[in-house]
Amino acid sequence: MGVGHGHGHAGGTTTGHAGGRHRWRLAISFAMIAAFFVVELVVGIVSGSLALISDAGHMAADVVALGAALVATKIATREDSTGRRTYGSYRAEVFASGLAALMMLGVAVYVVVEAIGRMGEDVDVETGPMLVVGLLGLLVNVAALLLLRAGAKDSLNVKGAYLEVVADTAGSVGVLAAGGLILATGNGVWDTVVAFLIGGFVAVRAVVLGREVLAVLGQHVPAGMEIEAVTASLASVDGVCDVHDLHVWTLTSGMNVATAHLVLSEGADATVALRAGQAVLREQHQIEHATLQVEGHRSTACDEVSW
Repeated sequence: MGVGHGHGHAGGTTTGHAGGRHRWRLAISFAMIAAFFVVELVVGIVSGSLALISDAGHMAADVVALGAALVATKIATREDSTGRRTYGSYRAEVFASGLAALMMLGVAVYVVVEAIGRMGEDVDVETGPMLVVGLLGLLVNVAALLLLRAGAKDSLNVKGAYLEVVADTAGSVGVLAAGGLILATGNGVWDTVVAFLIGGFVAVRAVVLGREVLAVLGQHVPAGMEIEAVTASLASVDGVCDVHDLHVWTLTSGMNVATAHLVLSEGADATVALRAGQAVLREQHQIEHATLQVEGHRSTACDEVSW
């Protein structure tokens, strides 16, 4: 005996999708940071500041992250006209995040290699443009932070963009610190030191982001969730005597999905058990979409599956 539960995922609407409601915040932040990235890169090359160039590279990754978040909200709220995307297009955000991680790693490697190559050399850095651009960068980042903060409370997609800008704000502070140290000591080595630190910081962030992307694409159990606890919750539902073939994974940020087979005790009401199981997953584990199959006895077909 089996009772299924499923949803069609043809797409969403801007009203129902938190990221879609805050798309305008992403759009304005993207425009500001993209424009400043060009300014910072040009000034960094002209002034010879590796710290500025490294921070520009970091900001480039932020431009990609913000752009990906912006595009992902558009794709996620778009209706599926093919009928073949049964889960919608929410994974676009994950693929975009993977691209951002690769770009960040590339920037980090370039900056660290350049910093190592400069060791032992006399470095001449124009601190005036460096300090001016560093200060402007800080102001742009703070403006973006204020803009994204409200949206970060509602949407994990916007929250990811917000955290990207938080990290870039730290890079702007690093540029200002390098300029100040060079002015105070007259030693251009501080530009290289700060660039090295920024490069290391970007690399760590890239690795963390990359691992999260791979975990989603690998359909791992969502971070912070214990599969044993989910099994126990389902097993505690009245009328359920066994739980098997439980799978839980993340579709995209904030969207966890589960499937499971529930074996019922003799005389148990299948519809009541099904609804109770879905309620348990939703209320105790924040799994909004669950496809549960109820059985009068454990199916031998499940045991015969080799994977």
